[in-house]
Amino acid sequence: MTRYNTAIAVTLAALFAVSPAAAQTPAAAPASNATQKPNKVVGTWRPVSATVEVDGKISYPYGKEPQGRLTFTSDLHFIEMLFDPAIPKIKSNQRGGGTHEENRAVMAGMLALYGRYSVDAEGNFTGNVVEGSSFPNWIGDVRTNADLTMVVDGNRMIENFQRPGGAKVTIIFERM
Repeated sequence: MTRYNTAIAVTLAALFAVSPAAAQTPAAAPASNATQKPNKVVGTWRPVSATVEVDGKISYPYGKEPQGRLTFTSDLHFIEMLFDPAIPKIKSNQRGGGTHEENRAVMAGMLALYGRYSVDAEGNFTGNVVEGSSFPNWIGDVRTNADLTMVVDGNRMIENFQRPGGAKVTIIFERM
């Protein structure tokens, strides 16, 4: 195990109150898999709505018809990409060659991140660790159900994320 993976394992162990040895296993599952329920979030999801509420005012950071994917793997990795399909194309047609305004629109209208996540014995999402993000301030963040929930109801999943500073993010996903 690399030092980086060891650091993640120790962080997960502290966060989810399991031994470092248990955190090293992909599922960090209870000792008996007979009592482990199926992982409810595993699979690929597409966003159907995404809102941010600040001081009672609602905005649509990825447009009224957000695009993207959120995938949870069975070995407890995730990758999420959300974007507003109305983001204008970069006129220069060169990645990294946009104007200040074009680059600002791209950054404001999209988000990509990946990392590891955990579930409890009932198969419910319990938190994640962000390993990489298009918003670099989130890299290394550890989120628990205190600030991030993913509740699955059939083929729908509702994400509620309470950002530091007060903004409340709500994203509704459908299973693909």
